[in-house]
This record gives sequence, structure tokens and C-alpha cells, in this order.
Amino acid sequence: MRRLFRPLLVLLALVFLFEAWLWTHLAPIVAAIVARIPLRAIKAAIAGWVEHLPPAATLVVFVVPIAALLVPLKFLEVWMLVGGHWFGAIAVLALAKVIGVGVSAFIFDATRPKLLQLAWFRRLYGRVMAWLDWAHELIDPIKRRLRSSFRMWAPRRAGRTLRLLVRIRRRMQATRAAVWPGAG
Repeated sequence: MRRLFRPLLVLLALVFLFEAWLWTHLAPIVAAIVARIPLRAIKAAIAGWVEHLPPAATLVVFVVPIAALLVPLKFLEVWMLVGGHWFGAIAVLALAKVIGVGVSAFIFDATRPKLLQLAWFRRLYGRVMAWLDWAHELIDPIKRRLRSSFRMWAPRRAGRTLRLLVRIRRRMQATRAAVWPGAG
């Protein structure tokens, strides 16, 4: 039974790692965009405001902006699917994913110290970090195998690999011509 669930677990781990990768790589981009907003006094006031909030209120600050950004995009996505605009719906889905993860990462970085004061949130955060470690343990051996498999296509080896493929192709053509003389 475990053998049957292994591909599903690998897929789950890949999705989880992709989300973590997006989180890591979009946070600096969103931070750079927010840094370009010329309202430094307002940004500083908001940061100070979050600093003085109790942990439970910080949770609201973490959840509300994400929901306010994503809910309209989800409605747009469903409307486009119902209207048969598949490409547009996929584009809105991708945009919602990027915005959601980017804004979540940015807000989480600002609210993390306060959120970790909540015992249940600290346990949940520890669980998510444990899942991340589990996903890496599951996927890293597969990544190493794939890297070693594709190493033959590395730039320094690609010439040898292509020459080998050309030789194999010529042998196959010669064998086919010998077996079927008119097929040359």
C-alpha cells in the first residue's frame, strides 16, 4: 500500500516545495515593490502600528490583506471559467498565486514575531517547518538522481553526448539498410 502512495507523496512534496520556493523568491520582490512606494511615513506608521498590536490582532493584519486581494481574483477566475475563457482563467490563477504568495510572505515577515507569540500559531509554524524538512528529505534524493542523469547534457559533456547519439543513429540507419535494403 505504501508503494502505491509513494508517487502521491512525492507529488505532494513537490507542490509543498514549490510553494516554499515561491515564498522565498517572491518576498524580496514584493519588498522591493513596497519599498518604491513614496509614502515612507505611512509605511513607517503601519510598521509601528503592527509592532504595538497584540498578537491576536496581528493575525487579523496577516489574514485580511491576503483575503482582500485574493477573493476578487478568485471570483474573476470563476467568472472566466464559466464564460469559457480558459486561458484568461489560467492567467488570473497564476497572477493570484504570485500575488497571494508574495504578499503573504511580505506580511508574514512583518508580523512573524507577534504571530509566534501565539502558542497555537507557534505549533502550526513548527509543523509546517517539519513538513518542509520532510518534503526535502523525500525530494532531494530524486533531485540528485535527476541531476546525475542530466549531467551528460552539461555544456562540457554535451559534445561527447551528441557525438554518441550521432554514432547510435548512424548504426541504426546502417542496420535498417542492411535488414531492409529498399528502406535506406
